[in-house]
Amino acid sequence: MADNPFAEFSLERAIGLRWALRDIQAGRLKLSPVGDEDLAVLIELGLIELHDDEPTLTPSGAAVLSG
Repeated sequence: MADNPFAEFSLERAIGLRWALRDIQAGRLKLSPVGDEDLAVLIELGLIELHDDEPTLTPSGAAVLSG
């Protein structure tokens, strides 16, 4: 993913969203739950999907973290 999906957000917000992706990827949602607003933004950006009410990374979301 060449473009930064968080470019439209403030630095603080972009960092928070990136950490939310990391928490989802690592399965730390019980220790560090992701807020509903963050989930909505990440879904809208196409970085996560909900499966059985559990967020999972899409290939685009994984690419953001690996890049």
